[in-house]
Amino acid sequence: MKIPSYLKKGDTVAIVCTARKFFPEDAQPAIELLKSWGLEVKLGRTIGLDSCQLGGTDRERIDDFQQMLDDDNIKAIWCARGGYGTVRIIDGLDFTKFKKHPKWIIGFSDVTVLHSHVHTMKVATLHSIMPFTVPRTEEISKETLRKALFGEKIRYEVSAKGYEIKGKATGQLVGGNLSILYSLLGSKSSIDTKDKILFIEDLDEYLYHIDRMLYNLKRNGYFDGLKGLVVGGMTDMHDNEIPFGQNEVGIITSIAKEYNIPVCFYFPAGHVKDNRALILGATVNFEITDDKVVLEFQ
Repeated sequence: MKIPSYLKKGDTVAIVCTARKFFPEDAQPAIELLKSWGLEVKLGRTIGLDSCQLGGTDRERIDDFQQMLDDDNIKAIWCARGGYGTVRIIDGLDFTKFKKHPKWIIGFSDVTVLHSHVHTMKVATLHSIMPFTVPRTEEISKETLRKALFGEKIRYEVSAKGYEIKGKATGQLVGGNLSILYSLLGSKSSIDTKDKILFIEDLDEYLYHIDRMLYNLKRNGYFDGLKGLVVGGMTDMHDNEIPFGQNEVGIITSIAKEYNIPVCFYFPAGHVKDNRALILGATVNFEITDDKVVLEFQ
């Protein structure tokens, strides 16, 4: 697995739209954050474009992202926000130069399309807060992004909730948004999870949708040979008038328990205020005991 070069003061980070629209005035908190770390910022041409929901047409978003991929002066690409739209441009991007000289691609939610696609090239990416979420993100999450970008040691220890499946494992961390992982099944962007630790999170889904997506992952072999499962925020879940009968913990546990792997729930990552940075593709030590969950990047 290739790990992109860590940043140093004076390096430039690009902010672009791959999905929903985002405007220059909204980017100011993110710009100020990056500059406080000693970094320079380049706003892509898609920042400020308005094509219905999207930050520019597909062609405009492809061209903007491609320029940042190929620009040697850009050391990281920070996707402005999620929503929907990245899958519309992924096949129009040329990663030839990127694979030889990788740089950090940063974001979460819809950016899982990029995380997954790039993982198939054996290049690490960064699942973290985005410019859109900077104003409503806890300071600890911002600091974990800084640590990840500058190559500082990352070790997370959080309290156990009491319904985890205890155990320990070591492997590459992969994954992202459950709905996006589900939507990529059968495509060239779908990831291989064998001998890896899978991270999932989601937002605003019905419980039976969660069940359906997980069963489809199971039928596609995502749990075969999996070493561990990190469940992040399962935010604003919904139920039907006739209850499904299980909440998200019950749904996930009922599927995962047959694989004899450690599983934690509500890890601070995803559509939550405490959205800590995860280096997808990096090797982690994952351990769950009676009282704590530890995720340590090697």
